[in-house]
Amino acid sequence: MKKIEAIIRPEKFQKLRNNLSAIGIGGLTVTEVAGTGKQKGQTGVYRSTEFHIQLLPKLKVEMVVEDSRLDEIIDIVIESCKTGNIGDGKIFVYPIEETIRIRTGERGMQAVL
Repeated sequence: MKKIEAIIRPEKFQKLRNNLSAIGIGGLTVTEVAGTGKQKGQTGVYRSTEFHIQLLPKLKVEMVVEDSRLDEIIDIVIESCKTGNIGDGKIFVYPIEETIRIRTGERGMQAVL
Protein backbone atom coordinates (compact mmCIF):
# COMPACT_ATOMS: atom_id res chain seq x y z
CA MET A 1 0.00 0.00 0.00
CA LYS A 2 1.03 3.58 -0.64
CA LYS A 3 -0.15 6.89 0.72
CA ILE A 4 -0.45 9.63 -1.87
CA GLU A 5 -0.37 13.16 -0.51
CA ALA A 6 -1.05 15.90 -3.05
CA ILE A 7 -0.83 19.63 -2.35
CA ILE A 8 -3.06 21.28 -4.96
CA ARG A 9 -4.76 24.54 -5.91
CA PRO A 10 -8.18 24.72 -4.19
CA GLU A 11 -9.98 25.48 -7.46
CA LYS A 12 -8.76 22.17 -8.94
CA PHE A 13 -10.24 19.97 -6.21
CA GLN A 14 -13.67 19.35 -7.76
CA LYS A 15 -12.16 18.19 -11.06
CA LEU A 16 -9.77 15.88 -9.18
CA ARG A 17 -12.63 14.52 -7.04
CA ASN A 18 -14.76 13.78 -10.10
CA ASN A 19 -11.91 12.04 -11.93
CA LEU A 20 -11.02 9.90 -8.91
CA SER A 21 -14.67 8.95 -8.38
CA ALA A 22 -14.89 7.88 -12.03
CA ILE A 23 -12.26 5.17 -11.39
CA GLY A 24 -13.71 4.08 -8.05
CA ILE A 25 -11.52 6.02 -5.63
CA GLY A 26 -13.83 7.29 -2.90
CA GLY A 27 -11.75 7.50 0.25
CA LEU A 28 -9.99 10.83 0.62
CA THR A 29 -8.87 13.06 3.43
CA VAL A 30 -8.81 16.75 2.53
CA THR A 31 -7.20 19.45 4.65
CA GLU A 32 -7.04 23.19 4.04
CA VAL A 33 -3.40 24.24 4.29
CA ALA A 34 -1.27 27.26 3.46
CA GLY A 35 2.24 27.36 2.12
CA THR A 36 4.74 28.84 -0.24
CA GLY A 37 7.25 27.52 -2.69
CA LYS A 38 8.50 29.08 -5.89
CA GLN A 39 5.42 31.33 -5.92
CA LYS A 40 6.85 33.32 -3.01
CA GLY A 41 3.41 34.62 -2.11
CA GLN A 42 1.47 37.47 -3.65
CA THR A 43 1.44 41.24 -3.40
CA GLY A 44 -1.89 43.00 -3.04
CA VAL A 45 -3.13 46.55 -2.60
CA TYR A 46 -5.86 47.57 -0.16
CA ARG A 47 -6.82 51.25 0.23
CA SER A 48 -3.57 52.39 -1.36
CA THR A 49 -1.51 50.21 0.99
CA GLU A 50 0.58 47.45 -0.49
CA PHE A 51 0.74 44.21 1.45
CA HIS A 52 2.46 40.87 0.90
CA ILE A 53 0.78 37.51 1.50
CA GLN A 54 3.55 34.99 2.09
CA LEU A 55 1.43 31.87 2.55
CA LEU A 56 -1.03 30.91 -0.16
CA PRO A 57 -4.11 28.73 0.39
CA LYS A 58 -3.82 25.14 -0.86
CA LEU A 59 -5.57 21.82 -0.27
CA LYS A 60 -3.81 18.69 0.91
CA VAL A 61 -5.51 15.59 -0.49
CA GLU A 62 -4.48 12.25 1.03
CA MET A 63 -5.43 8.73 0.01
CA VAL A 64 -4.14 5.21 0.60
CA VAL A 65 -4.08 3.03 -2.51
CA GLU A 66 -2.94 -0.36 -3.71
CA ASP A 67 0.57 -0.42 -5.16
CA SER A 68 -0.82 -1.60 -8.50
CA ARG A 69 -2.94 1.60 -8.88
CA LEU A 70 -0.26 4.08 -7.86
CA ASP A 71 0.82 5.27 -11.31
CA GLU A 72 -2.77 5.49 -12.57
CA ILE A 73 -3.80 7.71 -9.67
CA ILE A 74 -0.71 9.91 -9.90
CA ASP A 75 -1.49 10.45 -13.59
CA ILE A 76 -5.06 11.47 -12.70
CA VAL A 77 -3.82 13.94 -10.07
CA ILE A 78 -1.43 15.52 -12.58
CA GLU A 79 -4.03 15.64 -15.37
CA SER A 80 -6.67 17.11 -13.05
CA CYS A 81 -4.53 19.72 -11.32
CA LYS A 82 -1.91 20.86 -13.82
CA THR A 83 -2.20 24.40 -15.16
CA GLY A 84 1.41 24.70 -16.30
CA ASN A 85 2.02 27.62 -13.93
CA ILE A 86 4.12 27.90 -10.80
CA GLY A 87 2.05 26.87 -7.80
CA ASP A 88 0.34 23.80 -9.25
CA GLY A 89 1.54 21.81 -6.23
CA LYS A 90 3.41 18.64 -5.36
CA ILE A 91 2.71 14.93 -4.97
CA PHE A 92 4.38 12.89 -2.24
CA VAL A 93 4.26 9.08 -2.03
CA TYR A 94 4.84 7.20 1.22
CA PRO A 95 4.94 3.47 1.95
CA ILE A 96 2.24 2.25 4.35
CA GLU A 97 3.20 -0.70 6.52
CA GLU A 98 -0.24 -1.47 7.93
CA THR A 99 -3.80 -0.20 7.96
CA ILE A 100 -6.33 -1.21 10.61
CA ARG A 101 -10.01 -0.29 10.70
CA ILE A 102 -10.72 0.53 14.34
CA ARG A 103 -14.41 -0.46 14.24
CA THR A 104 -13.93 -4.01 12.89
CA GLY A 105 -10.25 -4.78 13.30
CA GLU A 106 -9.89 -5.43 9.55
CA ARG A 107 -6.33 -5.06 8.27
CA GLY A 108 -4.61 -4.21 5.02
CA MET A 109 -6.53 -3.11 1.93
CA GLN A 110 -9.78 -4.44 3.44
CA ALA A 111 -9.48 -1.66 6.03
CA VAL A 112 -8.93 0.95 3.33
CA LEU A 113 -11.82 0.00 1.07
